[in-house]
Amino acid sequence: MIHAIAWLAGVFVVIGVVQQFVGTLLVARFAAQPQRMPAVPPPVSILKPLCGVDPLTELALESFFLIEYPVFQLVFGIQSATDPVLEILDRLRARYPARDVQVIIDSTLHGSNRKVSNLINMQAFAKYETLVMSDADIHVPPYFLGTVISALQQPNVGLVTTLYTALPGTPHLATLLGANQINYNFLPGALLARTLGRQDCLGVTMALTRQTLAQAGGLQAVANHLGDDQVMGRLVQAKGYKLTLASVIPATTVPESNFKDLYLHELRWARTIRAMVPFAYSTLILQMSLFWAVICVLVSGGFWAAWVLFFATLLIRHWLARRIDAALRLSKAGDAWLFVVRDLFSAIIYIASFCGNNVSWRGQQMRADQGKAPVANSPAPVSTPSVEPLL
Repeated sequence: MIHAIAWLAGVFVVIGVVQQFVGTLLVARFAAQPQRMPAVPPPVSILKPLCGVDPLTELALESFFLIEYPVFQLVFGIQSATDPVLEILDRLRARYPARDVQVIIDSTLHGSNRKVSNLINMQAFAKYETLVMSDADIHVPPYFLGTVISALQQPNVGLVTTLYTALPGTPHLATLLGANQINYNFLPGALLARTLGRQDCLGVTMALTRQTLAQAGGLQAVANHLGDDQVMGRLVQAKGYKLTLASVIPATTVPESNFKDLYLHELRWARTIRAMVPFAYSTLILQMSLFWAVICVLVSGGFWAAWVLFFATLLIRHWLARRIDAALRLSKAGDAWLFVVRDLFSAIIYIASFCGNNVSWRGQQMRADQGKAPVANSPAPVSTPSVEPLL
């Protein structure tokens, strides 16, 4: 039995390495795509829901003020007049007075998902037909908006989303592990899944028109879902539209400086994905090639061939990470031992994801669901119609 387990673990190691090799090739191919700009760029309203301040928040928000695009509006939504992010917005507006900016302060809740409630409150102040919804911690290049709108103008495309890389917000080990997961596991895995037929909507960017959004049921249709981005993607595709990736990869800040915060954040991701796509999620354990290499060494009693497999896997993983770094012009992958710690931590997250459905999101308790019916642990929506636009 022990011999069979060791061999099975070795097979899983090989499967994981093959997946990561193919995923790395896909990342390099995706990064080599030319940047396309729309021939006739429509005016765009960018909606950015904000809540609190994380490391690099000002840098991330400033990147949107530096976008190079003919006509666009920035709409920021905050749910509390005491939110410290308002100070950052004041500085940025003073720094870039020519930008069309509106700040909405409104605590009205339309469902259990506070981010979506924030977006609903902001939508009424968006001037234009074309909408781009973007997370607060996203860093974009100047050509970001043009590339996204170009993808949206392709035939029968109803929703555009983007991949993303990680930008560590602190030098702590937890932060580095969070960035490692995004850059070297999520990114190649997401492209591999898309190649195999998955059409996921990644909530860091969602671009669509008001007409398409209305046909999909509006933001109200996802106000009670934890995985609002995935549900919106399904609703748009159900109307016969395509969901596509823009050929630009922004970066997201990894703010967690301790393992507790990183654990809670990644557990929320894991339980959300498990609820939305259970079969696909169950196969993610095969991506953790170094976890299985460690199991192989332990079960085999330290047999020399298991050690050879472990070190070969470690070197291959590090080499593949450097290939991704080169393709995306990222900083170096870091010490090889980080990949071992990362896979072991990922295994803990994977196991914990099956031990419940509750998640913590910025102090709010929610429940992961399959995107078929409103499910939440939070109290019933509360309406407090106080909107204070800062002009």
